[in-house]
Amino acid sequence: MRGAEDTIAAPATARGRAALAVLRVSGPEAVAVVNACFRGCDLAAVDSHTAHVGYLLGPDGNPIDQVVVTVFRAPRSATGEDVVEVSCHGGDFAPQLILSSLLAHGARMAEPGEFTQRAFLHGKLDLAQAEAVADLIHASSTLAHRVSLAHLQGRYSERLDRLRDELLELCAYVELELDFAEEDVAFADRGRLERLLEHSESLLAELLDSYQLGVLLRDGVRVVIGGRPNAGKSTLLNALLGRDRAIVSATPGTTRDEIEAEAEIRGLRFRFVDTAGLRAAADAIEAEGVRRARRSIETGDVLLYVYDLTRGMDDDERAFLRSLSASHSGLAVLLVGNKRDLVPGKASPPEGMETSFLPISAREGVADPAALEALVDTLVETVADGLSRADASPVVMNRRHRAHLGAALDAVRAARRALAADASGDALALDLRIALHELGAITGAITNEDVLDQIFSRFCIGK
Repeated sequence: MRGAEDTIAAPATARGRAALAVLRVSGPEAVAVVNACFRGCDLAAVDSHTAHVGYLLGPDGNPIDQVVVTVFRAPRSATGEDVVEVSCHGGDFAPQLILSSLLAHGARMAEPGEFTQRAFLHGKLDLAQAEAVADLIHASSTLAHRVSLAHLQGRYSERLDRLRDELLELCAYVELELDFAEEDVAFADRGRLERLLEHSESLLAELLDSYQLGVLLRDGVRVVIGGRPNAGKSTLLNALLGRDRAIVSATPGTTRDEIEAEAEIRGLRFRFVDTAGLRAAADAIEAEGVRRARRSIETGDVLLYVYDLTRGMDDDERAFLRSLSASHSGLAVLLVGNKRDLVPGKASPPEGMETSFLPISAREGVADPAALEALVDTLVETVADGLSRADASPVVMNRRHRAHLGAALDAVRAARRALAADASGDALALDLRIALHELGAITGAITNEDVLDQIFSRFCIGK
């Protein structure tokens, strides 16, 4: 990180019209920089965690805006350095003039993520907590926000630290025995070593298994609505969204291109995609729409295949679903029999497809969301198995963490094999050291400058 001892400044709020804007200054000269262009009191003489009203002056000495300046002295600040926050009136003009004045009086423009990086370097956050700051900023659903906040509070790091402490204890016993190898002294009970390794493997596997849910929390669930023309796909999209997003018409082939919209359901963000009806195309434009529909289906997390209960499912549709199951086994498919309100008696599923069959009336769902409650329940259960763990235990959302956890799990399993084979203590210690290194890389106990720069460069400026 260049100029780690510099005093940095940046806006902490987005540009645009607003009641207030906030600029942050951090570094050894933070108080002096702001004091040089502030008129209201002598900031050098004020206590930490106090706010002061005055005017922020430009380089020419003329007032820019009336502001509130809050002083946080090291080490009791967000970054561990002296920090000054300047609250001014919002908009594009005054905050930019104030920033220019701060830079003219000795601060430099902060790099992306530099405030959070300094918090990490001064021990205010570990690396996993620092990354949770970015996750919290970009959270787009209730559950993603909840998991990110739990990571920021340190619940995830605490789990990793406990696991790392256990492995460190194991490694210490093994390496101590190596030091006394000639005296044939055993410091560790082999049964206890096996139990601790088994426990470590179980915890690592549990964290890795949570990544599938973490991806859904981070990126949202892509749900593709497919089926024949006039099956009611667009009506179902509008019903799920609670608003008119797609044009609904009795004319087959009305939807020619993908229509995508988002909604939060049960704390998860769903990205619904309405597609062109699957049939032999009447023209080149419709053919392109059908091609795009098939591509969307193949890249989705879930397919809601909608068919008309009044017409039933034909052989071509059955063949399409069978081929899809064979070529994309990881795609969850829910068979939605629409127009239930037009079918007398009990709606029957297609033969062999009972488990995924959901009879609905999309038209009734537009007027009353409760009419689709069974479909929504099944949809959430399908994509978020173990959703309650988002509150009960850490969920891994970060790709970098997944890679390190996978490497740590491989090392622990290798250590178990080495122990079972009565391999040398050197081999066992090496595997344990690898696992310790991988876990330490997640929290920042072991890292390097290149990794830090890569992580924090993805943050926004001012954070």
